Amino acid sequence: MQHFRISFFVTFICLGLAFWWGGFTGLAIAAILAVMEVSLSFDNAVVNASVLKEWNHYWRTLFLTVGMLVAVFGMRLVFPLAIVAFTTDLSIYQSGVLALNNPTEYSKLLLSHHAEVAAFGGMFLMLVFLSFVFDQEKDIHWLHWIEEKLATLGKVDAVAIFVALAALLGSLSLVPEHETVKVLLAGVWGVVVYVGVNVLSAFLEDEEEHDPAIGDMVKKGSVGAFLYLEILDASFSFDGVIGAFAITNDVIIIMLGLTIGAMFVRSLTIFLVEKGTLDQFIFLEHGAHYAIGALSVIMLLSMKYEVPELVTGLIGVAFIGWSILSSIQHSKKDAAA
Repeated sequence: MQHFRISFFVTFICLGLAFWWGGFTGLAIAAILAVMEVSLSFDNAVVNASVLKEWNHYWRTLFLTVGMLVAVFGMRLVFPLAIVAFTTDLSIYQSGVLALNNPTEYSKLLLSHHAEVAAFGGMFLMLVFLSFVFDQEKDIHWLHWIEEKLATLGKVDAVAIFVALAALLGSLSLVPEHETVKVLLAGVWGVVVYVGVNVLSAFLEDEEEHDPAIGDMVKKGSVGAFLYLEILDASFSFDGVIGAFAITNDVIIIMLGLTIGAMFVRSLTIFLVEKGTLDQFIFLEHGAHYAIGALSVIMLLSMKYEVPELVTGLIGVAFIGWSILSSIQHSKKDAAA
């Protein structure tokens, strides 16, 4: 339980603030949002752990401190305010005042740009999934009859980007004609950001040949990898933030509830790394990536169709649970052999 001590402390503080701000109703809604955030982001924790397990103590600490501030205040509070401010004549401060004084109008303005947000996040998450399944260097396959064939396609350069852009173009039929350009640009930016982070990581890896210190940084943590995890977390938070407004318009309660969930996801990530869970359950990382792929598709579909958060969460849990069971069965077969 030592990995979750800070998370429980933050939970106590946030629930206390939620009760002070909104009474028992605010307390209950904050708790519901926290549970929703954890259920939606468990696969995020698994993927984070697969990257973080190679990092040293410095970068892990940075991920839990600076990264936590970015995740909580940046993505759960400032980003929604920035969307409203960017699409209106308001400043971020005025957007915040609107959120506090007229939450109904604020949520209406924010949700009116859901399609662009979904396109950006959906593209980034889809590339995370596709890059995993098209990885021809991957030695372990969970769904052999699918993954082995997909891995062979990885020999083709940029096949993941091709599939993602094709999905984006296909999803444009889900939005009104006057919004297609904005949605297309948002989706392209999702691809650009994903590729940009990988370019930065590749640059640092190339420097490894000339500077051993930089090479050690790449192996144990790097700016590129840190940015990758932060943007990955941001893509997950889009779904949680937008979904939270279906439950309440109170931005304070939303931030408090999602803060609890984000903190537990961070603690869960560290727990998975230090306990070596990914080594014990060899297909867990696969299940998490399939859950991410499903979420990316759901985000694109949500541009037209309303997908309940419960369905999204259950799909992720189903993939994670299936991969854990498959890992246990695989371990038993190895032990018997």
